[in-house]
Amino acid sequence: GGRSAGGAHLQQVTSSVSLQVNFVVCQLCALLSAFWFRLFLHPSKTSPVIRHVVATLLGLYFALFCFGWYALHFLVQSGLTYGIMILTGVEHMHKYCLLVALSYLSLCQITRVYVFDYGMYSADFTGPMMVITQKITSLAFEIHDGMARKEEHLTPGQKILAIRRMPSLLEYFSYNCNFMGILAGPTSSYNDYIAFIEGDPRRHRDQEADRKSNNKLRQSEPSPNTEVVRKVATSFFCLLVFLSVCKVFPVERNIDDDFIANVPVYAQVVYLYLSMLTTRPKYYFVWTLADAINNAAGFGFNGYDEDGSPRWDLISNLRILNIELATSFKVFLDNWNIQTAHWLKRVCYERCPYHPTAATFILSAMWHGAYPGYYLTFLTGIVITLAARAVRHNVRPRFLHSPTHKLVYDVITWAATQIAICYTVVPFVLLSVGPSLKFYR
Repeated sequence: GGRSAGGAHLQQVTSSVSLQVNFVVCQLCALLSAFWFRLFLHPSKTSPVIRHVVATLLGLYFALFCFGWYALHFLVQSGLTYGIMILTGVEHMHKYCLLVALSYLSLCQITRVYVFDYGMYSADFTGPMMVITQKITSLAFEIHDGMARKEEHLTPGQKILAIRRMPSLLEYFSYNCNFMGILAGPTSSYNDYIAFIEGDPRRHRDQEADRKSNNKLRQSEPSPNTEVVRKVATSFFCLLVFLSVCKVFPVERNIDDDFIANVPVYAQVVYLYLSMLTTRPKYYFVWTLADAINNAAGFGFNGYDEDGSPRWDLISNLRILNIELATSFKVFLDNWNIQTAHWLKRVCYERCPYHPTAATFILSAMWHGAYPGYYLTFLTGIVITLAARAVRHNVRPRFLHSPTHKLVYDVITWAATQIAICYTVVPFVLLSVGPSLKFYR
C-alpha cells in the first residue's frame, strides 16, 4: 500500500512538473506569437475581425495544449454569461453575470480540490478561469454603467471604462480567451483591449488637450522591444531565484514541532520572513512574463513619462521593488496583483453599500478558491487592514516633524508590514485548517 501510494504521489509530482513545463513552453510560444501578431497582423495592415479571430484561435489552441479538454470550461463559462447578457437586459445582468460566473468558477474549484485532487496543482485549469471570471464580471458592470446608468452618476474612472454598445460574440470571446492573456492574465478593461485590437490604444483615456500634445508623438508608434526584453530577463531571473531557494526555506518548517520547541522566537520570525520571501518569485515570474507577452503584441502602452519615454505598464500586475520595500499593508496590496485589486475595487469596493472592506476581502477569498486557508488569510486581512489604518491615522503624524524620525518610522513600519504580511499569508500557502491554526497558535 505504501509503495503504491508513493508511486501515485510520484506520478502526481511528475504530472505537476510536466504541466508547469507545459505552461512555460506555452507562454514562450505565446511570446513569439505576440511578436508575429504585432509585426504581421498590425492594425494598419489587417482588419480588427482578423485580429480578433487569430487572437482567439491561438488562445484556445494554447489552452487545449496546456489543459486538454478541461479548456472547454473556458468556452462554456464565457458562452453561458454571454447568453445571460443578451437575455436579461442591461438593467440587472451585471448581478446575474457575477453570480453565474463566480458560481461556475467555484464549482470547478470545489470539484478540482475535493473530488479529484487535494493540494496538488495537477491540472489547474481554474487558474485561467479566475482571470476569465474577472473579465466577464468587469465587462458586465461596464456595460451596465454605459447603457443603464446616467452619465452624471458615474465616477470619472467609470466614465472612461463604460461600454456604450453590446460586444459581438467574436469580440467577447476574443476579450476572454485571447492568446496573450488566457494562461496567466492579466485582466484588462474591455475598452483598452478593443482599442488595442483596432489600433488606437489611448483613444478613450486621452483628454482633448492631451491628444493635441500627444499627436506628434502618436505619429511614430513606440516600440515595446526594450521593455519586453527587460521584463523577460526579470521574469527568468525570478524563476532562477525561485528554483534555487524554494527548497531551502520550506514554509512547513514554521509549524514543525522540533523547530517550535528549539528555535528562539526572534529566529522563528526571521525564518518566517525568509520562507515567505522565497514563495514570491514564482508569482513574479508568471506575472512579469505575462506582461511581456501582452507588450510584445503591442498591448499595454500607457502614454508617455514626463521625459517623453513610453510607459508600458497599463496592465502590469505588480511592482517588485514597491512590494519588497513596502512600509504599509496598503502599499503592499496596491502593488501586488494590481489588476485583481482594480477588479475588486471596481466590482465590489466602490459599489458595496455596507462594510465595503470586509465584503471585498470575502469576494477575494471566494474568487481564490475552495481551500479553507484562503478564507483564514482574507479574514486575517480584514482585521490587519483596519488595524493598519488606525495606526497610520493616529501614530504616523507624530513622526513627520524631522527626516530622521520619518526614517525611523519607515524602517519600523517596513519590518512590521513584512511580518504582518507573512503572518497573514501563511494559511494561503499551507491551504488547510489544522496546520494554519497550529501556526497561529
